[in-house]
Formats: sequence, structure tokens, C-alpha cells
Amino acid sequence: MDINKFINDWLDKSNAYDIQAYLEKWHRNAILDDPSVGQVFKGHSGIKKYFESYFIGYKTQTRLVKLDIISNNEAHLEVEFTGEFPGGQTGGIFDFIFKDGKIASAKADLL
Repeated sequence: MDINKFINDWLDKSNAYDIQAYLEKWHRNAILDDPSVGQVFKGHSGIKKYFESYFIGYKTQTRLVKLDIISNNEAHLEVEFTGEFPGGQTGGIFDFIFKDGKIASAKADLL
């Protein structure tokens, strides 16, 4: 799996608000833990709720600042979010674990 290519494609799908293509990047039973919103989102239904609420709802755009590939199935991202939320701009992180070419789990947080 080419993690760099995967991440850039994932960001493109996110920034285009393409829900179906975005969800296809996640395992059906993936887990997304986001302490900044105080919730853990499970499976496609939970991740869809997260994406609709915090990305589509706030017109969030995500720019990659730094990508650290930790292993062939782990990556750490530093990103910049802009959108229609208080302050309009903030930093964030994602820590991913991949399985079978998809995101199996992620931890997201604001900086």
C-alpha cells in the first residue's frame, strides 16, 4: 500500500465532501476516536455522522502539513483545518492504523 498516495486521495475525497468515496477508505467496522469532540465513532454509520457533522457541516477543508509514515500500516498526519467554525482555522492530527488497504482505526484531535 502506498500510504502517501492513499492519504492524498483520502484528503481529496474529504475536501470534495464525497461521502461515499470517503467511506470507502474506511473498513466497515473501523473506529474513529476524536477526543476533541468527546466521541468515538464506530463503523461506516458512525464515521458518516462524524464526517457530515464536522466536515460537511462546518465546510471544513483539510490541508496536509506533515505526514510521518511509521510502518507499512501506520501513519501520523499533522493537518490544518479551515472552515466555518469558531476561529476559522486550527491545527489537527490523525493517527491511522491501516488494514487491507483501508483505515482500520484512527485517532483524531485538535492541536
